[in-house]
Amino acid sequence: MAGGFVKKESLNTLFEEFKKYNYIDPALNEKYDVKRGLRNSDGTGVLAGLTQICNVHGYVINEGEKQPVDGELTFRGVNIRDLVSACNEEQRFGYEEVAYLLLFGSLPDKKQLEFFKMVLSQARTLPTDFIQDMVIKAPSKDIMNKMGRSILALYSYDDFADENTLEGELKKALYIIARMPVIMVNSYQAKIGHYDNASTYYHPLRPEESMAESILSTLRPTREYTKDEALLLDTCLMLHAEHGGGNNSTFVCRALTSSGTDAYSAYSGAIGSLKGFRHGGANIKVVQMFEEIKRGVKHWESDEEVKDFLRQIMDKKKGDGTGLIYGMGHAVYTLSDPRAVILRDSAQKLAEKEGMLDEFELLKSVERLAPEVFLEKKGDGKVVSANVDFYSGFVYRMLKIPVELYTPLFAVSRMSGWCAHRIEEFMTCSRIIRPAYKSIVKKKLYTPISER
Repeated sequence: MAGGFVKKESLNTLFEEFKKYNYIDPALNEKYDVKRGLRNSDGTGVLAGLTQICNVHGYVINEGEKQPVDGELTFRGVNIRDLVSACNEEQRFGYEEVAYLLLFGSLPDKKQLEFFKMVLSQARTLPTDFIQDMVIKAPSKDIMNKMGRSILALYSYDDFADENTLEGELKKALYIIARMPVIMVNSYQAKIGHYDNASTYYHPLRPEESMAESILSTLRPTREYTKDEALLLDTCLMLHAEHGGGNNSTFVCRALTSSGTDAYSAYSGAIGSLKGFRHGGANIKVVQMFEEIKRGVKHWESDEEVKDFLRQIMDKKKGDGTGLIYGMGHAVYTLSDPRAVILRDSAQKLAEKEGMLDEFELLKSVERLAPEVFLEKKGDGKVVSANVDFYSGFVYRMLKIPVELYTPLFAVSRMSGWCAHRIEEFMTCSRIIRPAYKSIVKKKLYTPISER
């Protein structure tokens, strides 16, 4: 670490001292009925609130038993399949429409949508010298950390940062949704220029471009992209925009909001949560795992070779040693994750064009065979399917998006969902979120330091 230096021997001494007094027997969770991860014993989430924003449906309870069903995802009651399908059929960009729906609660008409797009376009421009002072002068190896810090920094540029009104919250939401892609791309340019000794490009914004188009336009040195590429990225943004109040980053955003803190702190906290490999960071893990599968399986068309490699991953002989097949399984979805299905179906056309159809077919084989390996290894009959992370990294790679931006793109998209949930929490809840922790420490008498 930069700065002061502590000898390794000193740290080891402190680590050993810490381990003496900080072990908790996992069996105590069952004894005290502790719902670790705020999950019930059947894996369902502990009910913590009500929302009108999103519903994630992946199973039904029939006579007390959980039964798998095909997954459904609805934004304000509207099925995500219908939203994506309509935009694809009409060859138009849909993320801005989704953001409007999530924030305001209804689908916009053409006039409302055009006005909303204009507002977002005008809001993209960052404060004078912000990129120079906050991003270029202080680059970060990790784009998610840089984005979280930049959102916090915007507080200092907002004279009404603590304005405690619905109007103030909506205004901040619109600015932050619009500025997230700009912060992300510029943070990436600063990173590669400082740490990778690569050429950097700080392109001016084009107000007529959609969010998906603007990302590709400002990210690529030539600013060139096809409409098919931009539409596929737009589909990714739509699919990642929201996923209910119980997912970790959204719950963090709502918990922070319930404390009465400012919007910038709440959104920065959500970014920090999403970074984790158990959450949004999983898409990078899928890519790393898939690269190892590509190298380790000689005959991609052989189901048995693919299954054997997946067995080795679960046996911790391959992969990152966790035994996890990343991108498979979800806390709610069982038979299918609708986002993964839509991405898989949307990706094939570009995979053919980019000469990556063989890789695409291998990825589909892993998706098809992993549940069989799970059943073979676990034997518990749990139904698992591919989640959105399974295909998103592959899609981003086809779009020539750097791997450092996979999770940041998730954050760019999810900001509209976080904003909707923060405002809902702001409007409907007057109590701070405060779960309980059971103390298992017995009382101890104080011992004078001379007697220890």
